Amino acid sequence: MKLDIFTEIQDPGPRQAEREHARFTQAIEQAKLADELGYDCWWQVEHHGADEFSLSSAPELLLTAISQQTNRLRLGHSAVLAPAKFNHPIRIAERAATLDQLSNGRLEMGLTRSTIPEWRLFGIDPADARTQTQQAFEMVPRMWTEELFSYQSEFFDIRDVPVRPKPVQTPHPPLWQAAASPPAFEEAGKRGVGVLGTTLWEPIERVRRLIGLYRDASAACRNPVGAFQNEQVAFFTFVHCADTDEEAMRHGAATAAAWYTVKALTFFDAKTMFLEAMARGEEAMKDPANLTGQFVRDDLTAAPTEAQLVIGRLLEGEQVPDDEIFEALNQQDSLIVGSPDTCRKKLRAYADLGVDRLMCFHQVGSLPHDQVMKSMRLIGELIPEFAS
Repeated sequence: MKLDIFTEIQDPGPRQAEREHARFTQAIEQAKLADELGYDCWWQVEHHGADEFSLSSAPELLLTAISQQTNRLRLGHSAVLAPAKFNHPIRIAERAATLDQLSNGRLEMGLTRSTIPEWRLFGIDPADARTQTQQAFEMVPRMWTEELFSYQSEFFDIRDVPVRPKPVQTPHPPLWQAAASPPAFEEAGKRGVGVLGTTLWEPIERVRRLIGLYRDASAACRNPVGAFQNEQVAFFTFVHCADTDEEAMRHGAATAAAWYTVKALTFFDAKTMFLEAMARGEEAMKDPANLTGQFVRDDLTAAPTEAQLVIGRLLEGEQVPDDEIFEALNQQDSLIVGSPDTCRKKLRAYADLGVDRLMCFHQVGSLPHDQVMKSMRLIGELIPEFAS
C-alpha cells in the first residue's frame, strides 16, 4: 500500500489575508517534505464557493507550483469537476497535459461530476452532470492520443481539432474517478479507471464491501475509457500522528475531525445527496444482476453504526459535541489518530483490505502547521514498511 497526501487547503475562521496566504506557503512546504519523506503522490481537490472548508479552487495552479519545488512526488488532481460549465473537456486535456509536461510526467488525473451546491453555483442541470462526466471520460484520453480529435453528442460538436500539448506519459496519465456512493464505485470499475473514495464516515467493513463492488465491476470491464485500465483503489482519511495517543488528542484531533465532519456535511448538502443515493440504490435493486443493487440489499440488513446515528443527528441540525463525533468515527476506524503504533495498526487494517493508496489527510481544520509537519514525518517513517 502506497501512502499519499490528500489536501483541501483549509482555513477555518473569519478570512484573514495573511493567514490565507500562509496556507498556500505551508502547503508547498508540506509538499516538499512529502517529496523528501517518500510519500508517493500529492492529491489536490477542486471546490468552488467552499469558503473556509477549501481554498483549493484552482488546484492545477497549486499543483504546477508544487511540480517546480519537488522531484519525484506524483501530482494528483482529485478530481477535475467534469461537467462542461465547470471545465470544458478540451481545457481539461490541455491543462492536464501541460502539467504533465512541466512535472516531467508525474500527473495522476481524476474526474468527478461534483455535487448539488456546485451545480447550482455554475448553473448546471443535475440531469446533465452524469452524461457529461461520462463523455469527458471518453474524450480526454482520446485528445491526448489522437492528432486530430472529433466528437459529436447532444452537448459537444468538435471536428478535427488538434489538441496540444500531449502528455509526457505514454499513452497518457492514469485516470481516476472520485466516488462517494456505491453506484459511483461501480461506475469507476465499469469505466476501467481507478477509484478515489473516503473512509471518513465509513465503517471499515463497508469499505471492504465498496472495494469488492469496485473490483467486481472492474473485472467485468472490457472497454476502458482510456488506452489502458487503471485498477487501483485509493481512499483518503484524516490522519494525525503524534508521539503518544494523548498528545494527538491534545493537539486538537477531536476538534479537527468534528469541524471537518460538520463543514463537509453542510457544504456538500449531504442530506439531499444521501436521499439521491438512496433513490439510485432503490432503482438498482430492481435488477437482480445489478452490483449496486446487491450492495444496497446488504446495506438494508445491517444495523446502523454509532457514527451513522451521529451523522443523522447532525443532518437534523442537532449540535453534537466534538468528542462524541470523534469517538463515534474512531470506534469504527474511520480515521487514523494517535501514536505511531496506533496509526500503524489502523493503516495495516486498510492495507489488509486491499487498498492500493491511502491518502493521508493531515492538514485538517485548525491543526497548526508544525503539528501537521510532525504528523507527516511520523507517518513517513512507516512508508517503507507498507511499501514492502
